[in-house]
Amino acid sequence: MGSPAPPVPMDRVTEALFRVRGQDPQDLEALVGRILGYIHFVLPDPPVSRRATLRACLPNDDVDRVSALPYALLRNIVSRLPDKDAARTAVLATRWRGLWRSAPLVLVDSHFLTPAAASGARYMDEFPSLLARWLQTLAVKGVQDLVLVNRPFPLALDLPVALFSMPALTRLYLGFFKFPDTAGLPRTVSFPNLRELGLCTVVIFSPDMDFVLARSPALEILCIQANLFTERLRIVSLRCVQVIAATDLDILVAYVPHLERLIVWSVLANKSSSLRIKIAPAPALSILGYLEPEFYTLEVGNTVIKAETRASPTTMVPTVKILGLKVRFGICNDVKLLPAFLRCFPAVERLHIESKKTAEPTGKLNLEFWKDAGAIECVQSHIKLMIFHNFHGDQSELSFLHFILENAPMLTKLVIVYPKRTFTSVTEANSKLEPLFAAKWASTCCSLLLSEGAYAEGKEPLELQSFKRGSNFSVRDPFAFIVRA
Repeated sequence: MGSPAPPVPMDRVTEALFRVRGQDPQDLEALVGRILGYIHFVLPDPPVSRRATLRACLPNDDVDRVSALPYALLRNIVSRLPDKDAARTAVLATRWRGLWRSAPLVLVDSHFLTPAAASGARYMDEFPSLLARWLQTLAVKGVQDLVLVNRPFPLALDLPVALFSMPALTRLYLGFFKFPDTAGLPRTVSFPNLRELGLCTVVIFSPDMDFVLARSPALEILCIQANLFTERLRIVSLRCVQVIAATDLDILVAYVPHLERLIVWSVLANKSSSLRIKIAPAPALSILGYLEPEFYTLEVGNTVIKAETRASPTTMVPTVKILGLKVRFGICNDVKLLPAFLRCFPAVERLHIESKKTAEPTGKLNLEFWKDAGAIECVQSHIKLMIFHNFHGDQSELSFLHFILENAPMLTKLVIVYPKRTFTSVTEANSKLEPLFAAKWASTCCSLLLSEGAYAEGKEPLELQSFKRGSNFSVRDPFAFIVRA
């Protein structure tokens, strides 16, 4: 995919339908444009770019050493070029002439469309068989990496079942489509080589999601942005699962021997929403977040974690080393759940807390609450780093930080980040932390860093929710980033 294009203007029938419903089509077009921008942000980067430049240090003689390289290496070079540039390599030398026809080429839509063509309004539902033919052609060519995003309108364009005729796929990202009904498909249908799957604002029902996961034996990475009509996500054989903008979703982690990362970057929910994370034995799970007491019910094994839940082997996930939580410190029920949540993960070494402001606080729990909370193993024995985002200087936040400093002997760094323009000056920000220095710190080698974030609360950019960072296994801690002012 190239740069995000605006939605195709709404057709007259759809426009009239929304007007009858009392909705302004222009408002809907603007909303769809924003969603399309979100989708393009989370998509994988194109493997090639027309903006790339190639430089080389030329030798003093006229010997063509590049053309003398093995054919396999030359094909690899050609496969990394935009398709038009790949074809142009045929004029370089005799050995290059047929390479571009035998090398796997990269097709990026923006490399073909002129600005005038890209802005032309045509509707895919006017050509119901065209998309199926495209997919069949790509299947014949053995395409391995496919990013396919519908450019509305219409919304939720039906995907043809020809999608299932692409066994060579290793990575597939879909956006703004309606997934095919899998009920009538042969049981032999599968994606045998699919390693990474991304579903961005895709209408897919839970049985169809189960079907895809069950028939993708090599699948390691699953990324979902806005789970439209997927009410249950049952994880059985994945390595990394990420969700952005979760709504009414139950995430059920069965016995999954290879699951390492379960990341819910954000939730789009209201007071009536019901969300649940249930974790059965997951011996490799090391990164989990962001848990939000406001929205999610946490269940470990067969136990629903409540404020009064006592720690026991059946309520613990001892493999988690990195944990993220979003907590409304102005809501007593949220804060009361925090000790119980922390007890579920006794081996956490890196703790990320995001404080969420609320318009209707229900009270503030002071330090006495934390003194009465009892022992929390990860705090007393393991936490080395804590990053506290969106610090507002409230008493409830300070009480929690006071508790951590007095009970975490392994803590080596505490980073506190406050939103831009929360305080009038650095001096005011520092003054908010003065009560912490009156505490008796359990760690003798802990440093405290106070930093102003680059963004005001609620104005954070999409970069903070990143499939790329979450599924990059070379990034040890995908939550550990600070965008400073």
